[in-house]
Amino acid sequence: MSLTTAAIENVAPDQASLKAASKLLSPAKWPERVVSADGTLIWGACQGSGANPYLVVVDLRDLGTKCSCPSRKFPCKHALGLMLQFSESAGDFGPGDVPEWVTDWLGRRRKTATAPTAASGSKSLAAAQVGATEPPVNPKAEARKAAAAVKRAATTQTAITDGLAEMEGWISDQLRTGLSELLNDITARCRRIASRLVDAKAGALAERIDGIPSRVLALPTKDRPDALIAELGKLIIISRAWGNGDAPDPSVRRVITGAENRDVLLADPSSLRHTGGWEVLASRDETRRDGLIARSTWLIALNGDGPQFALLQDFFPASMGKQGAAFTPGDQFQATVVFYASRYPLRAQIVERRPVEQQQDWPEIAAHADTLGRFSRALVDEPWLTELPILLPAGRLAMSGKSLWWQGEDTVLPLASERIENTVLGAELYQSAVLWNGHNANLLAAQTNLGRYHADG
Repeated sequence: MSLTTAAIENVAPDQASLKAASKLLSPAKWPERVVSADGTLIWGACQGSGANPYLVVVDLRDLGTKCSCPSRKFPCKHALGLMLQFSESAGDFGPGDVPEWVTDWLGRRRKTATAPTAASGSKSLAAAQVGATEPPVNPKAEARKAAAAVKRAATTQTAITDGLAEMEGWISDQLRTGLSELLNDITARCRRIASRLVDAKAGALAERIDGIPSRVLALPTKDRPDALIAELGKLIIISRAWGNGDAPDPSVRRVITGAENRDVLLADPSSLRHTGGWEVLASRDETRRDGLIARSTWLIALNGDGPQFALLQDFFPASMGKQGAAFTPGDQFQATVVFYASRYPLRAQIVERRPVEQQQDWPEIAAHADTLGRFSRALVDEPWLTELPILLPAGRLAMSGKSLWWQGEDTVLPLASERIENTVLGAELYQSAVLWNGHNANLLAAQTNLGRYHADG
């Protein structure tokens, strides 16, 4: 079906939405753009500031739309941007089967007999683009802005350094009073120092400390003191690696203050990039104390000469309710992935995503591979790591009492069992992808004699 600019202008809620949509026409912002076989539907994924892109669909029959973004405008800027691209370059949209999330939306929406009418007020893309023209640069204003930025950066550096010094004093106090006392009151004590670090502009480190109780208390009682010592030791290492904050390692700054903006990452020519086939292993949500839901999506590379795994992370308010997933466990696609600067690259962003022509197998791994050596080597480079994805060779799952184990030819690893279904217990595992934290492994996915298994699937 054809789509005109005039029709898009008619359904736009206001001039501001058209203006915002005109800034989303770069193909780099759309890792996926697809049209249905009958030409009645278009859908795509629009990359925002987070790791997971927004899912957008447009019904060309009446220009009904759906987007996973939190906008209260209908259509939102992402839907308008998708329509504008289709009206200008329909040939850039590849054919594809209608995904389940689109089918679900079609089944729920109330069909209308007529196409939406224009809202009051004159709207046009040309007017929006004219309105988007940047004002002339004022040298004095730019100088004042730059000076203010330098001052803010210095203030932030000082606040973080002071906060880290206070954290080290807090750790000394915990060791002096004893680990048993800390374990008995670990949630409240971690919350207090985490709140102080939020005030010190070290939000990412505060969130890490907030997570210590759940990580430690999930372990058997006998393992908790050692795990707690390791957690506190990593906090000291992070603090000392920061030093005076003049030029900290990028991965150190990230673990203290948070990741760089996506645009900053993509604009850095030194960023590591890997183009090839990828498979989604698992996607998991965790509700944080600050009211955000952290979504972690783990990918495995299907061809070599690059990082073996990638971690995509996105955050959205818990008040928004359950958000549709941009990635489904088991999906494979071609993509260019850009990694954040690190001695051991893992966290990443997707620049462009395309369908694969045929399914691929995971990389092969030798039966006698050094399964835990990868984690040990990573700790040498970044000793503050809490967990790392590892690909295990052939093995089986075994139960011993209430404990679950992965058993290979040369290695036995304890597993966290809360996500594992009984159907996989008797299966032969050709390969398994797990998150290893030094104490137990969390199964993400496995290739078995019964087919591909995903812990979230």
